[in-house]
Amino acid sequence: MTPPPSRENNPNFHILTSTKFDFAHFSARAEQGQGPRHTIWQLKERLNAQVHQPDFEDDSSVTIADKLLAKIVGRPHQWTLARQVLAQTSSGDIVYCGGEDAGLPLTILAALKKDRPHLVMNVMCPERRRPRLLLKGFQLHRFIHTFLVNTTLKAETIRTMLKLPEENVFCLAEQTDRQFFYPEPGTIKKNRPLIASAGLEQRDYVTLAKAMQDLDLDVKVCAVSPNATSKTRCRIPEHPPANMEMRYFDWVELRDLYRSADIAVVSLIDNTYSAGLTVLMEAMACRRPVVITKTTGLATEMADKGLVWGVNPDSPDQMKATVEYILSHPEEASARAEAAYQYFLENHTSEHHIEQIVRLLQRVANSVTVDSPMVVQARPV
Repeated sequence: MTPPPSRENNPNFHILTSTKFDFAHFSARAEQGQGPRHTIWQLKERLNAQVHQPDFEDDSSVTIADKLLAKIVGRPHQWTLARQVLAQTSSGDIVYCGGEDAGLPLTILAALKKDRPHLVMNVMCPERRRPRLLLKGFQLHRFIHTFLVNTTLKAETIRTMLKLPEENVFCLAEQTDRQFFYPEPGTIKKNRPLIASAGLEQRDYVTLAKAMQDLDLDVKVCAVSPNATSKTRCRIPEHPPANMEMRYFDWVELRDLYRSADIAVVSLIDNTYSAGLTVLMEAMACRRPVVITKTTGLATEMADKGLVWGVNPDSPDQMKATVEYILSHPEEASARAEAAYQYFLENHTSEHHIEQIVRLLQRVANSVTVDSPMVVQARPV
């Protein structure tokens, strides 16, 4: 008689998302070459994991308690989902939380359950008041096996704040899909240099407009972001200059914008949680020279490595001078873009990103309790 498979070889993985995604749409679009793949779906398939998503349009399961608890952190539907996930999991399960907004409600409820799953949480903003209060003030970090962040600075912040050993904080590489974003000649017709930009989160298009308004070039901005919310900070010029166009670009148009651009500029408000990294990766994947505002974290690290050009926040004169320099030194621009592209292939593809998470979760699956974590050698990025 064949013995049942061991728990270690067949762990139960769960993925908790902060919002709802139409994965079927993502997959169909990617198969048609109309957009990038979704890393959560790829992770699901690698781990044979169950994905749990909040449905913000369905109030049927939301309780009064969920609405009251949402005043602490998260949204009512995320508390509803946390209850449902906790009812389906036990100490033999590993739950990967895509963000602290969904992960903290699950952590609070899990703290009240003896037979609780192992939690691995991606934290975007460890320095924000609410996560800091809950994780440090209420000691909720004791119920989280491993934290994931996307920059070395965030890793240092959360280790220091919670007095965690190095192995309990994992630095996860930023990523984009190299199967969709890759170098090819652009098709946008242009009579003068083209500057590309994209995104809404923490963007400073006022500085970009001031820097570019007197130059003999065109600026095209994809003024949309999948991460933007009603609280997203974005400085948009009231009257953009004549050489600046801001509109929606679909995925194929956005890729062509990168490919056609002489320079990609990521102009940011000074921030501490690494906005603009998705656009940075997409431009690098298309092998374009990049100018980015030097904010705390990966943007500054990339500039310090000489892979992109960095400028200070709210510095239109410096941004203008940098763009003029790059346009007048095409060989240097091409060499730096090539170096950044190779660095992207080695460190920031979606495959590398997913492999990091898979290795981590598989090691978590082999641990015994939250109080005796395994050692994970995080790779700084």
